[in-house]
Amino acid sequence: MTAPDWLSKHDGGLQAGYQPFVTFVTLGGVPQYKLEVRPAGAAYTSYVVQSVNGRRVDDAKANYPTADAAVAGGLDQLRTSLGW
Repeated sequence: MTAPDWLSKHDGGLQAGYQPFVTFVTLGGVPQYKLEVRPAGAAYTSYVVQSVNGRRVDDAKANYPTADAAVAGGLDQLRTSLGW
């Protein structure tokens, strides 16, 4: 799994979770956010949660046509939330 350029520029990366629908976003090698892709009817949604406090930083109403699009959309929502 390759981290987007904007994340790599901030010493960030992606790490696969123990479940296939979970990806951790690391900063400085430490997991800071959990990105979880879930089915939402005929589409998918992504939950982006701050690891330290469980606060969601995503748009809970966003749906995506595929699981890969949900990962990309969740990462884009995280980037927007971080102001990067």
